Amino acid sequence: MSVFSGDAKDTMLDALTADEVQLHDGDPGAAGTANRVGDANGVEAATFAAASGGERALAEQVDFTGLDASQSVTWFSVWTAGTSTFLGKGELTGDTQANAAGEISLTTDTKLILNDPA
Repeated sequence: MSVFSGDAKDTMLDALTADEVQLHDGDPGAAGTANRVGDANGVEAATFAAASGGERALAEQVDFTGLDASQSVTWFSVWTAGTSTFLGKGELTGDTQANAAGEISLTTDTKLILNDPA
């Protein structure tokens, strides 16, 4: 088993061109396309801050609109714009339902995390 240093993890995360996020109401699966929420093009532009401690957080909140009221959103996926390359996925915690107007936001607490193997 290999374990990377914190600096190595940060370098790898910073090398990702992660600039779009999409919402899901279940695990997005290995290709990131399962359980999509919203229309087929329901991705939003996203900016991620520099990695630190093996984590790379959203630099600013990402807002989604046009969802069904009280739509459950439990996962997000991360993509490279232009190439539609799936980079990864994460499970959401906290408030995971769209409001009555069909809006939900991913906050700067949303992170890409590079974990060591178990």
